[in-house]
Amino acid sequence: MNPLLSRLQPYPFERLRQLFADVTPNPALRAISLGMGEPKHATPAFIRTAMMDSVMATPSGLASYPATAGEPRLRQAFTDWLKLRYGLNVNPATQVLPVSGSREALFALTQTIIDPTRSPVVVCPNPFYQIYEGAALLAGAEPYFVPTDAARNFAQDWDSVPESVWARTQLLITCSPGNPTGAVMPLSEWEKLFALSDRYGFVIASDECYSEIYFRDEAPLGGMEAAARLGRSDFRNLVSFTSLSKRSNVPGMRSGFVAGDAEIMKQFLLYRTYHGCAMSPAVQAASIAAWGDEQHVLENRAQYRDKFAQVTPMLAAVMEVALPDAGFYLWAKIEGDDTTFARELYALYNVTVLPGTYLARDGQGVNPGAQRIRMALVAETAECVEAAQRIVQFVKSRK
Repeated sequence: MNPLLSRLQPYPFERLRQLFADVTPNPALRAISLGMGEPKHATPAFIRTAMMDSVMATPSGLASYPATAGEPRLRQAFTDWLKLRYGLNVNPATQVLPVSGSREALFALTQTIIDPTRSPVVVCPNPFYQIYEGAALLAGAEPYFVPTDAARNFAQDWDSVPESVWARTQLLITCSPGNPTGAVMPLSEWEKLFALSDRYGFVIASDECYSEIYFRDEAPLGGMEAAARLGRSDFRNLVSFTSLSKRSNVPGMRSGFVAGDAEIMKQFLLYRTYHGCAMSPAVQAASIAAWGDEQHVLENRAQYRDKFAQVTPMLAAVMEVALPDAGFYLWAKIEGDDTTFARELYALYNVTVLPGTYLARDGQGVNPGAQRIRMALVAETAECVEAAQRIVQFVKSRK
């Protein structure tokens, strides 16, 4: 058995199940979960239709193996969207690849990039999406966690990373908009990271799966957009990840794409050819339809804006929480232990939230998730408002 598997920690939701194992929630209240970041808005009908039509119109389409690189018209859909969203000119033949969602791709790219014979380090945010850690460990690398600074809108403290760590870094993973903080990286931060990448030679993987759910007037800056603004039109040592799961409410479709440095894409395609992860023709057809339509994205964003406008002020009256830049999470500071808070809230009010410590690691003597909870406002507005009302009652009862 691969000995590196023993280094993996339980996923946050497994830890949550263990935390609740001996708890019987209040039977007088229906269960409401704000724990998992799984979109619950309805999948647009035209996407479902495109998938079904693909199967019905071309029955022979399922009788052949799809190409790992995807159909040309799918790759063109990716680059058309990058042009529309970011004003980028990207080569559909050499700079984009379809993936089975950003999670699968982040793991696979890490295996492609890391040379385990050179004591590699993977640098990532803290708190973080746990696939970053697992991908690093299974590639034979050491994860190094960079803490967020709540006083600076949860920006990463890149200056705290020692030179000795940068010298061993082969991959840096960013998440903007961030999970769980919702923070968006400004151009100045990208400029700093590109300079570090040039100096030390590491690849930057930019996780941007929340890019289309935002609350500012200005859309979040993307990694490739930042590179282009800074004169890095070849996107050297940069790969961006995006997905339809949140943007189009199709997490079950497992569809996204990566884009960036053509040389990295070439090696990534080689890895994926052996990895066996080609996208189904039906999913490709549905994906082309989804990337080609923005109206459903506008409507989805409007739902989140309305929901957050109702829920955030309610919770802000009893805990330290504010509207994030983007994403669909509230990252709240609470009094006392976050696991105790989550357990008691579940027992008394049948509402599930995720303890912040489950999304972070101890670093420099501090766990940036301590005394915080993540609330995923993914359900319909009425359900999220009801959950917020219960949380308000719970917090008031603890004082």
